[in-house]
Amino acid sequence: MTVDPRVMEPETCDASHPTYAAMLEVGRAQKTIFVARYLRLRDLQREIEEGLNVMESSNGANSVIAYGKGGEIASNRRDEQEMFVLCLRIVQSALVYVNTIII
Repeated sequence: MTVDPRVMEPETCDASHPTYAAMLEVGRAQKTIFVARYLRLRDLQREIEEGLNVMESSNGANSVIAYGKGGEIASNRRDEQEMFVLCLRIVQSALVYVNTIII
């Protein structure tokens, strides 16, 4: 059995291809099921809200840690951007560790 190469590369996939259309429908169904669960389950809403709050706190900490140029990555070079993000993660992990020890 051979696989149509258009299915393997979504950016070049023909929207009229039946497999692509089926994948879109499955995605819509999954999204609808998730939204229905979200609206029905208060615990799920709380869990998602807590996760969003954690990310907002993390983003706020990033702006404090990376204060130069408004916290933006100053370089256009991919390797320097990756190094910046990795260093930022190390500093974040160190802060979490210190906060855990203090608390």
